[in-house]
Amino acid sequence: MTGRLQGKVAFVTGGGSGIGAATAERFAQEGAMVVVCGRRREPLDEVVARIGAAGGEAEAVVADVSDETGFTAALEAVAARHGRFDILVNNAMAYTWGSIEEMSTADWHANFSTSVDGTFWGTRAAMRLMKGKGGAIVNVSSICGQLGTPWMAGYSAAKAAVDNFSRAAAAEGAAHGIRVNVVIPAVVETPATAGMLADEASRRNTEKLIPMGRVGQPEELANAILFLASDEASYITGASLPVDGGRSSVLVTAL
Repeated sequence: MTGRLQGKVAFVTGGGSGIGAATAERFAQEGAMVVVCGRRREPLDEVVARIGAAGGEAEAVVADVSDETGFTAALEAVAARHGRFDILVNNAMAYTWGSIEEMSTADWHANFSTSVDGTFWGTRAAMRLMKGKGGAIVNVSSICGQLGTPWMAGYSAAKAAVDNFSRAAAAEGAAHGIRVNVVIPAVVETPATAGMLADEASRRNTEKLIPMGRVGQPEELANAILFLASDEASYITGASLPVDGGRSSVLVTAL
C-alpha cells in the first residue's frame, strides 16, 4: 500500500464480484474508504469482510443502479454520511443474448437500463456532489462497444453509448475539476464470462484471439481503474483506455 487514495471516499457499483470486487479491494489497499454497491447483500458483505481483514475500510450498500431513485439516494447518502464524495466507478453491467431478428423490445431495453441509464444517473449525481471540490469518475465499458458483436447487439450498443457519454461528461466536468474516463476490457475471468471459458477448448479458442495469449484477470482491470481514479491521472480526462491484452488492436484473419 502506498496511500494513493488516502482519505478519499470511493463508490463502486457492481462491487460484489469480478472487476468491481477487485477494484474495491485495490482502492482499499490504497487508503480509500470504499462503498461497495450491488443488488445482493451477501457477496457485498464478503467483499467488505475481505477488505476489513486486510486492514482496509469499506461498507456495503444494497442498491440497483437501474432504479433511478434508489441509486441516486444511495450516492447522496454516502456523501452526507462521510462528508465527501471523491470517486465513482460505474461498473455494474447486464446483458441479453440473442439475434437481432429474435430480440424483443424488452430485451433490447434491458441492456440500457443498467449500462446507460445507471451510468448516466450515477455520473449526474456524482458531478453534483463533486462540484466545487473535484473528483474522478471511471466508467467501465467493453470491447463490445468498440467492435460489432453478433448475438450481443443490445449490449454492444449500450456500451458504445457509455463511451461517448463519458466524453461529453468529461468535457462538462473539466471546468469543475471532475475527470471522467473509461476503461475498456475484453475477456476478463469473472462470473459473467464463466460460460465462455467453461472448458479448455473454449478457453483456447478465446485466447487465440488475444495477442497476449490469455484472458485478463480482474486485478489487472482494477489497477487501470485505480490509476485513472488517482491523482496520478490528474491531467487525463475524456480518455478511453483498452485493457484487453491487445485484443482490440488486431484484425482477426484466417490463418
